[in-house]
Amino acid sequence: MELLNTSVWTGKIFNGDWVAGGGENIDVHEPATGEVLTTVGMGSVGDVLRASKEAAEAQKAWAKTKPEERAAILRKAGDLWYKYADEVTHWVIRETGAIPPKAGLEQHMAAEICFTASGLPGHAMGSVLPSNEEHWSFARRMPAGVVSIISPFNFPLILSIRSVAPALALGNAVILKPDPRTVVSGGYAIARVFEEAGLPKGLLHVIPGGADIGQAVVTAPEVRIISFTGSTQAGRHVGELASKHLKRVHLELGGNNALIVLPGADIQKAASAAAFGAFLHQGQICMATGRVIVHESLHDEFVKVLGEKASHLPVGNPATEQVALGPIIDEKQLKRIDGIIQESVAEGATLVAGGTYEGLFYRPTVLANVTKEMAAYSQEVFGPVAPVIKFSTIDEAIEIASDNEYGLSLAILGEVGLAMKIADSVPSGIIHINEQTVADEANIPFGGVGASGNGSRFGGEANIEAFTETQWLTVRAEIAPYPF
Repeated sequence: MELLNTSVWTGKIFNGDWVAGGGENIDVHEPATGEVLTTVGMGSVGDVLRASKEAAEAQKAWAKTKPEERAAILRKAGDLWYKYADEVTHWVIRETGAIPPKAGLEQHMAAEICFTASGLPGHAMGSVLPSNEEHWSFARRMPAGVVSIISPFNFPLILSIRSVAPALALGNAVILKPDPRTVVSGGYAIARVFEEAGLPKGLLHVIPGGADIGQAVVTAPEVRIISFTGSTQAGRHVGELASKHLKRVHLELGGNNALIVLPGADIQKAASAAAFGAFLHQGQICMATGRVIVHESLHDEFVKVLGEKASHLPVGNPATEQVALGPIIDEKQLKRIDGIIQESVAEGATLVAGGTYEGLFYRPTVLANVTKEMAAYSQEVFGPVAPVIKFSTIDEAIEIASDNEYGLSLAILGEVGLAMKIADSVPSGIIHINEQTVADEANIPFGGVGASGNGSRFGGEANIEAFTETQWLTVRAEIAPYPF
């Protein structure tokens, strides 16, 4: 491999160069086979503190770099994601257990995010304000300084690069802590691309590690902004720690997303949408369809069709077989998924399909007769599970869809007028009418409400607010007179 040669990073971390980390080396395993894919270095708290200082120093010059020079590096990075597409998708497949289309989506989105970010340096960075004083008054956006990014295992490339690229484009330096299970896809691939794109040294640091490293990249003195993507539980801790240290924090967290099937909807198409939303990447997506809310007139037939689809979806090693679902990321996550399913069945849910596994390969599962009291209804399963709930009236559908602490993505299938009423009534950061719950584009303002996030948005122009600070600037022709 030309870009992602394991000898480059074996036992190392990245600070602009590949250097030994202060932590112990760890092996990165392929979930489908258990095979060791590579050995990477782990950082220490000392590594983070040094990186923070180095990043802050390098950022000073970077913020003064011409916008067209920063844009050129981002465009070059975008080109490199396509140049090395085969290598990148290979790693995403084997490291995350992704099927090839999902891996291809990550590679494509990485490129498009870089291309979109390349437009940010030339974007308007402020506004002229009216004033009662005899001066010009401006609000201008300034680089924040050092941005820490903590990314998860499920879409490691997209969920890292969506903060890395705009933060760099807007004149910041970055410290990236990828999930230890997906260090290459979520960290080292990005380091290698920007290394080849010509990013000056010291502006990007990639430091894998555990909770101690996560805490350090939040509290390091020079860090001004933290971008965290992960579980709501972990996000609460990150948010609390960041606030304690007066840091601005963007939290993109979990979801228990509803897909509503309205009366009169095409059952085959609706079941296909629900299957895709619930089972894509084994359900390990924050936007995955977590609850399928179906009108009583369609319910029985819909459950039958969805169960048949689940029963026929092939599950296996996506690196060697043509499958629809790959492995769960690790045994701990699989046991949690199975526990929620078995607990819900014990409480009275009907197992229509799935509910079994071999190794880390969990069968796509459909549960019917799900009630509010069941774990499959109330919890984010983060696995290939489609719990189905029946409703009678539109008001009841709204009540069920709103009945959880999350508010990330909502899908509504069927007549648009009814869908619009529901869309205006259910709190959600993202709403799709006649599409399923999982979608993303480089230019959209992505984020959730409630326990799905703290109101931050990533993507397109939203990145300007996310990764810059506002400064008030006034200019007077002469020194102002004062009474003192």
